[in-house]
Amino acid sequence: MQIPERYTKTAIALHWLIALLILVNVVLALSADYLPDAWARLVVDTHKSIGITILGLALMRLLWRFTHRPPALPDAYPRWERVGAHAAHALLYLLLLALPLSGWLHDSAWKDAATHPMKLYGLIPWPRVGWVMNMDPTSKEAWHDRFGDLHTWFGYVLYAAFALHVVGALKHQWKDREPELQRMWL
Repeated sequence: MQIPERYTKTAIALHWLIALLILVNVVLALSADYLPDAWARLVVDTHKSIGITILGLALMRLLWRFTHRPPALPDAYPRWERVGAHAAHALLYLLLLALPLSGWLHDSAWKDAATHPMKLYGLIPWPRVGWVMNMDPTSKEAWHDRFGDLHTWFGYVLYAAFALHVVGALKHQWKDREPELQRMWL
């Protein structure tokens, strides 16, 4: 199988769509505490819907990546940079799964989850995680806090990994003069 010079159009579209949705979700998450109560519920529900969408798109992206070989990193990159790039990508993929799943678990452990059904974008009924919903109220509250903390920490790790990803791409593009960004444009 020949190694391509660029990512496929599908991989590129998924990359940028996921990146955009992550940025929107970060803004929603950071703004929810500062909004009036009437707006906060809508913002939180939209954040949840986007998170589930990111989970689905990340799974699609992983399946696509397993069946479509990505372009190789330039030979000019030192070994440590290639290893670092692969590690950063693996971490980003892990976080694209872990963040929505931890958020889903956090939402499922919410004390009012049973009386506030979740709907994707207010339209499509979305189930909560059954074994979490069925916990006794005391355990459920404790797990709600744990899953929330985990979701928050995954978010912080994502911020750092995302920043490293962007800085690395820009460094290779501008300092190393490698066509890094061209491999990921449509």
